Amino acid sequence: MPSLANKRVLLGVTGGIAAYKSAEVVRRLQDSGATVRVAMTKGGTEFITPLTMQALSGNPVHTELLDTEAEAAMGHIELSRWADVIVIAPASADFIAKLVNGEGSDLLSTICLASRSPLAIAPAMNQGMWRNASTQHNIERLRGRSVHIFGPAEGEQACGDVGPGRMIEPDDIAELTADLFETGSLAGKKVVITAGPTREAIDPVRYISNHSSGKMGYALAEAAAEAGAETVLISGPVSLKAPERVKTLSVTSAREMYDTALAEANGCDLFIASAAVADYRPIQVSEKKIKKSADTMTIELVKNPDIVSAVAALQKRPFTVGFAAETANAEGGLEHHARGKLERKNLDLVIANDVSDRTIGFNSNDNAVLVVEGQGSEAIPKINKSILARQLVVKIANMLQG
Repeated sequence: MPSLANKRVLLGVTGGIAAYKSAEVVRRLQDSGATVRVAMTKGGTEFITPLTMQALSGNPVHTELLDTEAEAAMGHIELSRWADVIVIAPASADFIAKLVNGEGSDLLSTICLASRSPLAIAPAMNQGMWRNASTQHNIERLRGRSVHIFGPAEGEQACGDVGPGRMIEPDDIAELTADLFETGSLAGKKVVITAGPTREAIDPVRYISNHSSGKMGYALAEAAAEAGAETVLISGPVSLKAPERVKTLSVTSAREMYDTALAEANGCDLFIASAAVADYRPIQVSEKKIKKSADTMTIELVKNPDIVSAVAALQKRPFTVGFAAETANAEGGLEHHARGKLERKNLDLVIANDVSDRTIGFNSNDNAVLVVEGQGSEAIPKINKSILARQLVVKIANMLQG
């Protein structure tokens, strides 16, 4: 079975006898490596209890749109940002109609409205309801909106009828969910990504660094690997687990990252410089710990080599993407500085974010960015970094193919 390692799946359960299979869907998703949270409609709770789903998923089950406790921790907006994919299994005819009409009358439908993640439904209903012209019209409209339709299967139904409308089996739902992440859009490409901070030594104890956690670069590496790329991640010192199916090279200083990046970039197709590389390093590094004595201390710094500029200047240059960590109140604004970097360093794309916003960027699980290219820019609002990484990889892959 394809892997869902490190993926976050929001399972929606609506009203229908097939809801008893949702417990097994949770298990199969977890067996594939996913973290699962469950949101249920009122009808869904009539067929299987939230307590059962909580015990199986290991996470609180969400049922109420206006639950103040849930809003304080993980309300409908937070859930929509959290999920890498939303799977509705079972999806009743009534809920399918709600999706088509853009209703937000309960928690689950509101999550679907707010989310920018892939959405899949596993229809489950009586064969007559499935064959009804209104249901078929609704299904076609959802397909036109890129909603993934899992099934239904044919066979004997709870009511005694025989025909299409049975929810497909949990194993199939887990496998189809995993397939959503196997895009292949970068198949045959070599991708090199830098991530995290660098540390510039002052003495054996102290160093100069920054607040980068490496989360954005690691998410990009996972997304590139999912898209079929041979992926190399050059990482500064972080506390993150190395992504699966990714060659991870650990470095400490900017000069180490520069040497490793230039070696790996030679012959690669795509280079993404998401690391927060120190601009300067101390000229002198003390071999022994500097003792505290005077009230002041002066450290003379020298500029570090510019990694992304060097890669973009290679004779056989890859498609080169830079990151720009700016503050919103910087003179000229976010786009002004990003576009200046794009032109000055001969880059194909610059992804800029506002690091003065403590809810995104450094150390956060979320980010909001401005993607700047030669012909314009696109703002991507606050979203989980893993989801953002996949969206960026799709955009970059389309530009590469173009």
